[in-house]
Amino acid sequence: MILPIVAFGDPVLKKVGAEIRKNHPGLEQLIADMFETMYAAKGVGLAAPQVGHSLRLFVIDALPFADEDDESEMTKKEIKFLKSFKRVFINARIQDEWGEEWKFNEGCLSIPKVREDIFRLPEIEIQYQDETFASHTETFTGMAARIIQHEYDHTEGILFTDRISQLRKRLVKGKLLDISKGKVKTEYKMKFPSK
Repeated sequence: MILPIVAFGDPVLKKVGAEIRKNHPGLEQLIADMFETMYAAKGVGLAAPQVGHSLRLFVIDALPFADEDDESEMTKKEIKFLKSFKRVFINARIQDEWGEEWKFNEGCLSIPKVREDIFRLPEIEIQYQDETFASHTETFTGMAARIIQHEYDHTEGILFTDRISQLRKRLVKGKLLDISKGKVKTEYKMKFPSK
């Protein structure tokens, strides 16, 4: 089922997500709904807070990045990896980040029509559980690391707009206010903060 995506201004987006137990009611359905919602909105990642659940859960399918036909800095190896990079991350914890910060223009389904250059480190080590609750510790680099960092931030109550300069925040303040008031048109279903 396609769920409405929670818009900027809703308090759930600023909460740290709760840990998930193996017997969490409706978890399998929530994961399926999150993938369906993400695909309907043409996203590459979606975190549980974005559909109104303050949980440490996010899903990723990076295929759209692998299909882009631009003069990207991605290597053929990275593009090949992104084509099959579809995962469920439960109770994720980034253990380490390293490398030289790099800039990329990010957007967010909860903050439609706002994009900003965000600096992130290019390599991460993350511990997480998959949908079967098997534990993993993996290293990711480049675009895969960036997508994970963006979605992981949601489970920490952090939005990409929290990572921009004070000047940029002032410049997008009006757009963010409009989003929080429901004054934005999207091609996907959204849930705006109650007045």
